[in-house]
Amino acid sequence: MTSAAVTGRFAPSPSGRMHLGNAFSALLAWLSVRSAQGQMILRQEDLDPVRCRRDYADQLEQDLLWLGLDWDEGGSAGGDFYYQSCRREIYEHCLNRLREQGLVYPCFCTRGQLHAANAPHASDGTLLYAGTCRDLTREQQEAKALLRRPALRARVPEKECFFIDGLQGAQSVHLARDCGDFILRRSDGVHAYQLAVVADDGLMGVTQVVRGRDLLSSTPWQLWLQEQLGFAHPEYYHVPLLSAADGRRLSKRDGDLDLAALRASGVSPEAIVGRLACWAGLIDRPEPLSPRELIPLFDWQRVKKEDIPVK
Repeated sequence: MTSAAVTGRFAPSPSGRMHLGNAFSALLAWLSVRSAQGQMILRQEDLDPVRCRRDYADQLEQDLLWLGLDWDEGGSAGGDFYYQSCRREIYEHCLNRLREQGLVYPCFCTRGQLHAANAPHASDGTLLYAGTCRDLTREQQEAKALLRRPALRARVPEKECFFIDGLQGAQSVHLARDCGDFILRRSDGVHAYQLAVVADDGLMGVTQVVRGRDLLSSTPWQLWLQEQLGFAHPEYYHVPLLSAADGRRLSKRDGDLDLAALRASGVSPEAIVGRLACWAGLIDRPEPLSPRELIPLFDWQRVKKEDIPVK
């Protein structure tokens, strides 16, 4: 891939203020794109109508700009096109394309049934769907639909998925055995992350995805969806997560190392960026630096792979 072809994206979920873990991923995504003289998109992944708010999205923009992480396309200046909550017709169109291929079926399982019947994923503890509703007859589906509105699941094949992550290396998983059938649209009508992110990255021309290592396990689903919908595969780089002193990964919900609190305490953006760069392995010791000063130092070969405890 030539540098002129690189298009990356920030795709935060506006469910709260940014914490250092969000800033860490955003910085590496920005450096990867800017070091290749590429283009950066800001897209707000506000699918969840309960947790996500437009004022949080505005705050995320302000925090990114305060850190010195700009973008070329998207954000509030780009209008509703860059908010997932405004793109439901696009996701429904993609869902219908999958339906036409016989790759969608209704799932009537309750949350309790899913937890009781599904096996944990071998590597990360997530649940694998047991396929309870996969082969229901039309008559069975119609009877169940009278009692409960179904979610919609993808019917994944018995197929091995192999890909190379730019940071974590070669990955190989069996779609049916290791990933399982996954949700495309929830029972409340909200389209699922897997479908939305594939549609958005494909239609926005994203060629490089830099995100947290916790999303590595979702990549095979997305690669498969890209193939079914006719989208090209972007390059993936799954970066380490920052973890709190007690071993938890940083969370917006818990307010861990909230960027707003750091700003209010008088910490400079350069001090934060320098510390993030040190944690990543780009510099030997934390010192105040702007993101642009880090561009000549950026190299994926120097970025750490394992999760990083924050002291």
